[in-house]
Amino acid sequence: MGALFDVLQYPFVLRAVTVGVLVALSAALLGVILTLKKFTLIGHGLSDVGFASLTIGLVLGLPPLLFAGPAVVAAAVVMMLVSQHYRTSGDIAIGIASTGALALGIIVAAAGPGINMDVHNYMFGSILSVDRLDVVLASCLALVVAGTFIVLHNRLFLVTYDEPFARTAGVNVAAYHLVVSVLTALTVVVGMRMVGTLLISGLIIFPAITARNISTSYKGMVATAAAVSVVGCLIGMAASLATNWPAGASIVAVNILLYLASFVWRRVVG
Repeated sequence: MGALFDVLQYPFVLRAVTVGVLVALSAALLGVILTLKKFTLIGHGLSDVGFASLTIGLVLGLPPLLFAGPAVVAAAVVMMLVSQHYRTSGDIAIGIASTGALALGIIVAAAGPGINMDVHNYMFGSILSVDRLDVVLASCLALVVAGTFIVLHNRLFLVTYDEPFARTAGVNVAAYHLVVSVLTALTVVVGMRMVGTLLISGLIIFPAITARNISTSYKGMVATAAAVSVVGCLIGMAASLATNWPAGASIVAVNILLYLASFVWRRVVG
């Protein structure tokens, strides 16, 4: 952690840490619902759609994030609708979309001249690519996600654990699924430059399953996932700066280690 504090005097590092923490927090909160609903595959699917849309945007000479944003949000809505209406084939549809998008992105990247470095940065993340716009977007995203969890806490809990009762109580379950899907898509888009399209799903999955191993309540799981994600991000950033490893890979690797520690804790303590 000392390495991180030593280099925070540089503006680009401070921006990267800010964006990383805010994206990690947003991803962890949404990951709790996606994990409990057994819908974590959507994060992986959206990251592949993001990669494909980014490469297409780069080839067409369009602003990559502005082009990828609507595409990823649209994909999230379609995936959620398919999963809700065709429960037995929802995961299959996401798997097909994910694989197809990844293949399309690779083909477009290979065909497009002069974009290999840009594609590499978006695939694996780049600490140098984070700018002030990313800080603003990450801040707005974190405020919306945290605000959603605070204001709609009870209904999100009900929809997550007991959909039939939620419908009976008059809760518009489909609307809440749509909100979670759109926020997940926006988290993927905002986090792509920092963590990379191929690794952003790790920030959604690992903090949530780590928190599930060591928490005994829904509130505890939400709080623990947020804390684990932020700590994992800071340690990963420090490791990245000290070793010159890619930031996204370092953050996800630390989250994997935290999950393994929580697994051992659950086995030993119970």
